Amino acid sequence: MNDLDVITVANRFRGPDTSANGGYFAGLVSARAPGPVTVRLLAPPPLDEALVVRRDGAALRISHDDSAIAEARPMESGLPTAPAPPSYDIALEASRNFAGFHRHDFPGCFVCGTQRERGDGLRIFAGPWGEGVVAAPWVPDASLAGDDGKVAAEFMCAALDCPGYYATRVERRMLLGEFTVHVDRRVHIDEPCVVIGWHLGSSGRKHVVGTALYDEDGELCARALGLWIEARL
Repeated sequence: MNDLDVITVANRFRGPDTSANGGYFAGLVSARAPGPVTVRLLAPPPLDEALVVRRDGAALRISHDDSAIAEARPMESGLPTAPAPPSYDIALEASRNFAGFHRHDFPGCFVCGTQRERGDGLRIFAGPWGEGVVAAPWVPDASLAGDDGKVAAEFMCAALDCPGYYATRVERRMLLGEFTVHVDRRVHIDEPCVVIGWHLGSSGRKHVVGTALYDEDGELCARALGLWIEARL
């Protein structure tokens, strides 16, 4: 193992109150890989702590105080084909029925938290649209810009996280277990976008979902495959 690196997740980018949003964290890890990877979360990534990244061949290992937090390996198969998106206006209408408005386990979540203001959280509220699909509008704000002025890739990865949870239609506390994401085109600040999520299958406590992000012209800009795991009671 060599090529040590360090990741630190600021409190702003939390999912639960004391740990990182899984999609954002996976985006930070993916940026350190030469190609698309599957990030497996082994423990909740702590906030404002130095997380050590070690390379082991094509794999990455992330740890905190010698405890394993996550691992990443090259993507083994392609990402699922994404459904055609609704229009921005239809996605906006779908978001009015966002389940998190009535019950939310993590209202402070960076991506879907109802307690976060625009310019702080992403406020992506995915509501039912069609059979097994959820949709939400998203207009990224200036705080998400990378060095070139476009939305930084880790924020596009974050945007693809929570819509997958709501696509399962499972009203139980769940955490992201695995995330594979590929960004085709980074969108612009203030560009109207649509994010969708769809359910691919379930087995026991495990639920597999796809998510995708489209620009205002309906062009696919990023997509992901997620595995959500119900918390044990």
